[in-house]
Parts: sequence; structure tokens; C-alpha cells
Amino acid sequence: MAESYHEASLHLLEQADTELIAGDFRQAAEKAWGAAAQITKAVCIKRGWSHQSHAALRRANKRLADELGDNEIRLLFTAAQNLHRNFYEDFYNEAEVSVGIRDVQQLVEKLRPLA
Repeated sequence: MAESYHEASLHLLEQADTELIAGDFRQAAEKAWGAAAQITKAVCIKRGWSHQSHAALRRANKRLADELGDNEIRLLFTAAQNLHRNFYEDFYNEAEVSVGIRDVQQLVEKLRPLA
């Protein structure tokens, strides 16, 4: 199960880049959020943590940041959450979505060894 979430995160990152190139910033942002959520779920499953809500995913990333002494995890997940908000509000431009996608790529790279 964790492996399917892990694979989904990588696939969603690819889709985020495709949507960004196509000019659909709302979908690009949402795909990147999905990648962050999926890699977090993979880590949660491996650790036996709750992963059934946005709040649980936020708590998991905070817990990981604290455990690893890496506050960047918390900041990168916050960037992913902001991309998710963009799906509803559509307030980010291309540059902002692009930076957000890069942030999510960093988060995925940090969490992959734990998934």
C-alpha cells in the first residue's frame, strides 16, 4: 500500500509539470498538492500513523520535522497546502505555481527514503 502512494506521488509530480507547461496553473498546483499528500501517506503507513485527513497529514509532517530536526519539511508541506488552496481560489500565477512545485519536489525527495 505504501508503495502505491509512493508511486502516485511521483506520477502526480510529472502531471504537475505537464499542467504547468500547458498553462493550467490551477491543475498544476493541485497535482503538486496531491504528490505531497501521497508521499506523506506512504510515510504514515510505514510508521503506523493516521493519514485519513488533511489535519493528519499536517501533523505527520510536523512530527517528521521535529523527529528529524528538519524544519524545512514543515515549510515545504505548508507550500504544498498553499498550492491546494490555489485550486479553490486560483490566485497564483505561473511563477508562484512553479516555485510551489519545486518545493513539493524537495519535500518528496526528503520523504522518499522514509516511505
